[in-house]
Amino acid sequence: MKVGIVMGSASDRPVMDAAAETLRDFGVEHEVKIYSAHRTPAALEAWVSQLRERGFAAVIAAAGGAAHLAGVVAAFTTLPVIGVPVKSRSLEGLDSLLSMVQMPSGIPVATVAIDGAKNAALLAIEMMAITDKDLADRLADFRKAQAEKVLAAND
Repeated sequence: MKVGIVMGSASDRPVMDAAAETLRDFGVEHEVKIYSAHRTPAALEAWVSQLRERGFAAVIAAAGGAAHLAGVVAAFTTLPVIGVPVKSRSLEGLDSLLSMVQMPSGIPVATVAIDGAKNAALLAIEMMAITDKDLADRLADFRKAQAEKVLAAND
């Protein structure tokens, strides 16, 4: 299974690199695209609408400002969509966060913290690990290593 990563602008790439890196660390195949919900809606729909048939399990969508990208992606697919609100200059990402968490009933978008691309990838991994034992084992190892790192700080 694969994960799609889409962002509304190339300027979102520094934030979204954390998602791609996390997926790579877990050996999860992914594809990264830049499509604007407002400037390239036809291209976005063409890409999103064929993801399930291509073996994708989830989509991570990042955008700042009005942050419509995740909602538009969710409108074009029944795959799980995880929104990453990107910190903006004017409202520090609060505008993006509020835009994503107010999706209308029936078109859900799971939303992580502002600039929370790593957690978006981990959430996608958790979803895939429901049916992928190897991925579930790698996730358990990751969690164990995190705990050991925290406990080691007490030494």
